[in-house]
This record gives sequence, C-alpha cells and structure tokens, in this order.
Amino acid sequence: MALDADLRHALERLRDVRLLLVAMDFDGTMAPFVDRPEDARALPAAAEAFAGLGELDNTVTALISGRDLESLRTVARPEPHVLLVGSHGGQRWAPPELAADAGGLDLGRDQKALLATAASVLDEVSARHPGTTLEHKPAGVVLHVRQAEAAVGASALREARSRLESLTGLALSDGKNVLEASVIRADKGAGLDWLREVVDADAVLFVGDDVTDEDAFAVLRPGDVGVKVGPGKTRAPFRVDGIGDVPALLQSVLGVQ
Repeated sequence: MALDADLRHALERLRDVRLLLVAMDFDGTMAPFVDRPEDARALPAAAEAFAGLGELDNTVTALISGRDLESLRTVARPEPHVLLVGSHGGQRWAPPELAADAGGLDLGRDQKALLATAASVLDEVSARHPGTTLEHKPAGVVLHVRQAEAAVGASALREARSRLESLTGLALSDGKNVLEASVIRADKGAGLDWLREVVDADAVLFVGDDVTDEDAFAVLRPGDVGVKVGPGKTRAPFRVDGIGDVPALLQSVLGVQ
C-alpha cells in the first residue's frame, strides 16, 4: 500500500537535516509478532532499509524496545553502530565515545526482593492459565498471553494486575497481550530523549506500534516525524496500516522509490 502523501513529504524532508536519528521499535514494527519471543526476526526488507539508513553520513539508527538488551541483540542482530534502548528505557547502550555511562542495571537488595515476589505471583497466575508464559528480564517479569485462548488470557491479565497492584514500588505496564511488572520506572520517551541528546540529533523519526510507544511519541518536537503502525489511539501525527508498510516508510527516507 502506498504511503499517505503527507507522510511521504514529511519523510522526504528528513533527508535534508544535518543529523537525523531514526529510532525504531522492534516487535510489531520491524518484526511480526510470534508465539515465542525468541523467534522474532525483522522483515528482510525492513532490515535492509534500516541497515542502509545506518550507512548514511547524516543518519544515526537506533532500536527502542521493551526487550532487555541481551534479548534485543539476539533477535534484531543489530550492526555494531546501532544504538540500543532496552527494558522500555531502563537499559541503554551507545559506543563509549558517545556515552561512557551507558550500560546495564544495578538493582538494590530491596529491588531484587520485590522482583522475586512479582515473579512468584506471576508464576502462580501463569500456572492456572494454560497457554500463558513468563519472560524474565533484568529488572522485570512479563506475563505473555498471546498463545492462550482469549478468555483465558484476559482472565490471567486481570488476576495478575489485581495481585501485583498491591506491591509498593512495582511499575506495571500493559502491552499487546502482555503485562509487565518492573522494579524500575522508565519509559521509551526518556529513552528517546537520551538518544537525541547522545547524538545531538536535529530531527527524529520514531516508529512504533504498541501502547508503550506512546511515551516516545509524546516527546517528539517540531520537525520530528512519529509514525504509528496499525490501529489504536495514538499521539503520533502519522499512521501506516501495518508492519508490511514499514519497509516502504524506511525506503522513502533512504530515497528509494
């Protein structure tokens, strides 16, 4: 499907800025959703265009994901120069010459205890709801219900949220068929602001599909371009129908028609 004319013109204008940051969500944006998170891979055409953008002199590429950095590197297989934000902004990586203090997470004793409690609660919930699974992260745990029957998944999410809301210091975030409990408070908006500052970008293209991407759309500035992938309410000024349109979107910035 052809891109909307207004979106196409906005993307074309980005080619002329001094330094452009192209920041992409991964799951549901670069890669289709799959039953097992570790099996996700970017659409070949999207990966090719993204790699091409990273080779331009005036463009820096980055991935912003809810995944932890290790998982993101495994599935996305980014080139060495691609900047990374994982755990919804809680983990950040850039080459040392850009950000010497970027790195992993160092949880305190109380945070580790809280994380263990949250994991135990979600383990109990998952055990009672067939088809649901858990994903463990350095600072959080995620309940996935994509493989469960719709009613079972909805029940699991309701029970999990009800039980976890009583745990002081725990941050809960909803996504597509997931509920994440984290012992740190971070969001993709803060992650995108960090990326912009690290590279001193003049303009940003951010593309995402999920509820958590709205925090990044919220911090975009005049001259930036935000694109929502798929349906749903959004702060993004532009939208494409689905992940199949992402290669054409990136190719438009690259100058490939």
